[in-house]
Amino acid sequence: MSARFLDRLAAPQPLLFDGAMGTLLYAKGVFINRCYDELNISQPEMIRDIHASYLTAGAEVIETNTFGANRFRLARHGCGDRVRDINLAGVQLAREAAKAHDAFVAGSVGPIGIRIEPLGKTSREEAREAFAEQITALVEGGVDVLVLETFGSLDELQQAVLAAKEVAPDIPVIAMITIDEEGNALDGADAAIYGPKLRGLGTAAIGFNCSVGPTTLLDAVEQISPASGPHVCVMPNAGIPRSIEGRNIYLCSPEFMASYARKFVAAGVKIVGGCCGTTPEHIRAMRSALRVGAARTRVEAANGTKQPRELKRTTPVALELRSQLGARLAAKEFISLVEIVPPKGVDASKELEGARYCRSVGIDAINIPDSPRASARMSNQALSLLIQQHCDIETILHYTCRDRNVLGIQSDLLGAHAIGLRNLLCITGDPPKMGNYPDATAVFDVDSIGLVNIVHNLNEGLDIGSNPIGSQTAF
Repeated sequence: MSARFLDRLAAPQPLLFDGAMGTLLYAKGVFINRCYDELNISQPEMIRDIHASYLTAGAEVIETNTFGANRFRLARHGCGDRVRDINLAGVQLAREAAKAHDAFVAGSVGPIGIRIEPLGKTSREEAREAFAEQITALVEGGVDVLVLETFGSLDELQQAVLAAKEVAPDIPVIAMITIDEEGNALDGADAAIYGPKLRGLGTAAIGFNCSVGPTTLLDAVEQISPASGPHVCVMPNAGIPRSIEGRNIYLCSPEFMASYARKFVAAGVKIVGGCCGTTPEHIRAMRSALRVGAARTRVEAANGTKQPRELKRTTPVALELRSQLGARLAAKEFISLVEIVPPKGVDASKELEGARYCRSVGIDAINIPDSPRASARMSNQALSLLIQQHCDIETILHYTCRDRNVLGIQSDLLGAHAIGLRNLLCITGDPPKMGNYPDATAVFDVDSIGLVNIVHNLNEGLDIGSNPIGSQTAF
């Protein structure tokens, strides 16, 4: 099975892992003071059901519920002498679930949970022995690959890799660190240090998991140059958790994670998955995104012999001719703006009165946000049009990617230009879970950068497929 895993890893298509285990256990009512790894023995059906939910969502690899199943972490719960039993049970449950889907089983190994020398009293040898003990049990159970994940210390990760090579030299190893918002490992190492060290571990794949969300991990991936070493894997959290009514909630939607799955693959990542806060819904959305990407790749390969067509771009309208705001920007004049939020109902009289007042005191333009904080309000395009028609002042339309696919985006933008709206602020958009309709879905076909590219093309007379549209916008 390990050889088959390596064959699959060598295939051109990206490989999709599962998402969080602890997040779903907590959602099922298991308190955080429980030993989650011990549930492999005391509540096996719960673990098996979670594995099955990820496989049904499209995961090709599921990780065993053994992240903390080493002697040090288990000892805190009085289970320090049950390392072998808990790890064997974890593999068995994953293997039973994977069998029906012909999926792979990855043995999850996390840090030992205490500092090792020189920062702690535990020696490197003791740490390596603990890793070897757990890995021996995982290999005995029959894992296809070992996943060493969420390591903040490169030194400790190295001990885990050495242990894996010692007790299971034929089992492929994936080694991942976790980083902070600045892109540094938790032991302070930056990309210039951890990049070469990760590549020098001699593992089948290296990468990042957990951390602060997909955006920071994408930056880190680009710094370690995926093309220059082993395969790269990325399994981010669903963003940074926010405290909402006493609970930590992860706000990255499945669609937002899926958009980053595409970005990771485009950056050279071979393995993607999810960590804390991700659910089967996130994995399902990521699977769909990867399928679309694979289909595009096949089409591009099939058309590879065709001569690329020349793009007939139109010279953009000069900035000073696009709008009054554009003219002031071109002249490098100081600009003052006021934001007016659309009403929650259909009466915009208060907003129009405010816009007239702003015009009377010399404000240059009115910002109109697009359903800020994922709240349901009047269309900001409608309010922008009303203000420009009745108040003799330009608006800046906030346009978000959250609620629209690329087809809707192009239609909206062409319509906005046709009714006289010229100024845009391109925004990715707040996730729906922030707002008053948390079950609403999001799209995120593109983010704000992709949206800027779409607008740039429209300004040059090209649609989203780079086809001439017969005219051009002047945003």
